[in-house]
Amino acid sequence: MKKKQFFTLLQLCFAVFAMNACAQTGLPTIAITTSTPLNAQQKVTAHLHAGNFDGAIGIKLRGNSSLAFNQKKYTLETRDADGKELDVSLLGLPAHSEWVLLAPYNDISMMRDPLAFQLWRDMGHWGPRTVMCELTLDGDYRGIYILAEAIKRGKDRVNISKLKKSDTAGRDVTGGYLLRIDTYNDDDATFTSKVPGIGEGNMTSEVVWSCIYPKKKNLQPEQFAYIQSYVDTVEQVIQSDDFADPMKGYAHYIDVPSFVDYFIHTELSLNADGYKRSAYFYKEKLHEDGSGGKLFAGPVWDYNLAYGNCNFANANNLEAWCFEGASNNPTPALWQRLLQDPNFRKAVKQRYVELRKGVLSTEAINAYIDRQAQMLAEAKDRHFQTYPELLVSEERKQQLAEQQQTGGFPFMGAFPPMGTFPPMDSLPPMGAFPPMGAFPPMDSMPPMGEGFPPMGAFPPMDSMPPMGEGFPQMGAFPFDAVGMFAAYRVSSYEEEIKILKQWLADRLAFLDSQIAQFDSDWQPRIQPLVEKKMQFPSGAFPFGR
Repeated sequence: MKKKQFFTLLQLCFAVFAMNACAQTGLPTIAITTSTPLNAQQKVTAHLHAGNFDGAIGIKLRGNSSLAFNQKKYTLETRDADGKELDVSLLGLPAHSEWVLLAPYNDISMMRDPLAFQLWRDMGHWGPRTVMCELTLDGDYRGIYILAEAIKRGKDRVNISKLKKSDTAGRDVTGGYLLRIDTYNDDDATFTSKVPGIGEGNMTSEVVWSCIYPKKKNLQPEQFAYIQSYVDTVEQVIQSDDFADPMKGYAHYIDVPSFVDYFIHTELSLNADGYKRSAYFYKEKLHEDGSGGKLFAGPVWDYNLAYGNCNFANANNLEAWCFEGASNNPTPALWQRLLQDPNFRKAVKQRYVELRKGVLSTEAINAYIDRQAQMLAEAKDRHFQTYPELLVSEERKQQLAEQQQTGGFPFMGAFPPMGTFPPMDSLPPMGAFPPMGAFPPMDSMPPMGEGFPPMGAFPPMDSMPPMGEGFPQMGAFPFDAVGMFAAYRVSSYEEEIKILKQWLADRLAFLDSQIAQFDSDWQPRIQPLVEKKMQFPSGAFPFGR
């Protein structure tokens, strides 16, 4: 037996042992065996055992700042023996070839993404279905993961028409398209909104749209021109004087109920990325009778920093509004404009009152949280033993809370505001800052002077590992990277669940009081549309979320 084959067999034995141990927790188990180092740029071949599937996959790392976390996120593609995409059912989810393993590393509850997806589905839309599971990678236990459906076109996912390369005119070219506002790279077909985004303190007002279905390599020039023109028309009509006209205004172009639900869902979450990152839309094909063909808001994605779990972009202010934007990415101005229409506000109020009686009732939400917590009751101990940095002592928790009250960036080693330097002996050692690629995205950085490392803390350029490789484990950082985005820290899982429930109750109480006024003279705080540009080099955002 060759050495490589021996080690592969040994890894499989370890994986089987670990999976048997995990089975005692009651969660499904997944084992992945790799033969090539993983990276964040392209998928490498590996082997997956998950339920009834035991076969080849392509896998790559996923994320931006999360690449520096101990627990990584992964994008998976199930394949046949020839390496071609293969639609399979994983852990009971409908068959497809594209999957995501979400790591709930900085969400101590481990349920914010599943909660957000479930609420969206319960509101009547397709949202990614999820299965909580435990992962072993090359025989090493990696904790609790969320197996999720990737946002892709398909009859069991975003059910829009399949566009052929020959669909370049007439009704054929009108759909379907899957769009996203998010980070992007050279593999994405992108265009910049003709309407500046809003937000206070933003370095740019440019909102960039990506067409992610069809993929850039399959997207025909006529199709790209059509969908760009349609989005441009939608955004410009919403800003026009006749925007509220039922015939000539926005209602002619967008599916209003989906935008109403997306608004309610996003504002409940108080998501720091709300509307401006991981924001998906799709456009259906025009119906044969000439109806339909509108732009829909959704599906929803990326809520690990939502529901009170974030210390920037007003996400820890229970009385903030996501649609007003913040000092990170610009927020599309269409949301504040829609709220200027009394009819849109009335629709929001009516829908919200209806949802509060069922889907968004405190009882229904708490019941979901309790079910998830019970399901994770045994596995969570293994998870926190694997990542002990996730929970902090009562003494450390109090210390971090006091630092937050002083106004500094609370958990990154507590670097002070500009002009108040820490003692020299408290500075991190030279070269101790993380390598390139491990930094959070620019839009998540704190204001200048709050949280940036002192001069000299960066390693020499020639010591940098390749992008997506060699990210240090948490112990290598001189600051609390777990709390880099956190609004608070907890000492136990039970404490986290209590805080999550209370936060949701408080947020719903705020929305109750505000949305109750939506059919009166309530008006959004209007921010003027000011064009600000900041040029980034091509490929400046190499990783998807």
